[in-house]
Amino acid sequence: MWLTARRPGGHTSQGAFRHTTPEFVLGGAGSVSGVEELLLYQDEQLSIVVRAAPGAPAVSLVGEIDATNSSAVASALARCRRGPYVVVDIGELTFIDVSGLRVLLMPTMPPSQRWIRLHNVTPYQQRLMRMMGWYYQPRIHAPT
Repeated sequence: MWLTARRPGGHTSQGAFRHTTPEFVLGGAGSVSGVEELLLYQDEQLSIVVRAAPGAPAVSLVGEIDATNSSAVASALARCRRGPYVVVDIGELTFIDVSGLRVLLMPTMPPSQRWIRLHNVTPYQQRLMRMMGWYYQPRIHAPT
């Protein structure tokens, strides 16, 4: 099965996907502006795409994270870990609940052991993280 995914800026990527259950797909590779992309996960609420990047993989989360897919997010991010950290762009998340925040912020781990670096954190997301007491400035980068 081929799927065309529209990316920010109007670019598209195509890839072959293997259905593992009716709810989501895994796998699939494509290219956007010459950068290889891999669709790691997709369900009705969320798409997770990884791109090769110097130093660390760059993962984009698009859509919504809640209790129904937060374990899939954790698994997908763990599969991307090749070095000391994974860069995760959350600028296109439209919703995230506490289960999703726990996956991304790893609040039970000492700061030195957290390996997810958040980028494009929206003001709403920053506020939510501060309210929860989980806002760690060195790991969170807002859009400039």
